[in-house]
Amino acid sequence: MRRVNEIQQQQSIIIALAEGKMSLFKTVPPNVVQSIRAFRVTDLQAEANRLGQHFLYAYCAEATTKQQVLANIAHAFHFPKHFGKNFDALADCLTDLAHKSGPQPGFIVVIEQLPNTPKFDKEARETLLDVFRDSADFWADKKVAFRVFYSFQ
Repeated sequence: MRRVNEIQQQQSIIIALAEGKMSLFKTVPPNVVQSIRAFRVTDLQAEANRLGQHFLYAYCAEATTKQQVLANIAHAFHFPKHFGKNFDALADCLTDLAHKSGPQPGFIVVIEQLPNTPKFDKEARETLLDVFRDSADFWADKKVAFRVFYSFQ
């Protein structure tokens, strides 16, 4: 376990050096899923542009079900039409599909206003965030930054 932590710290240092010392993310790990908190979407988008990373944004305030949330994400992220609107399909699109398309410069993902409804409850939100956490781990293994920022309604 200690060796894994050392490797993760080294990866963080390598990515931080590549991103530059004045990065908006100097205190944000390169592979993380966290609340958007004090970050503004426009600042995150500008930082993605500055770093040459993909910026993926989905606004989910109108969604009330898992299928609607996944459809919003799929549409916003330009997933293929055959996207299955389930958590496994989301994981595949965030990892394998992007990885197979060639080298990736990094990702900054923003998912705003995830619903809190009977058909998209706390368990569904946590499952969704777990998919993004697993994707962050996938990209960490490939030494590619994958930062996810989210907010709830």
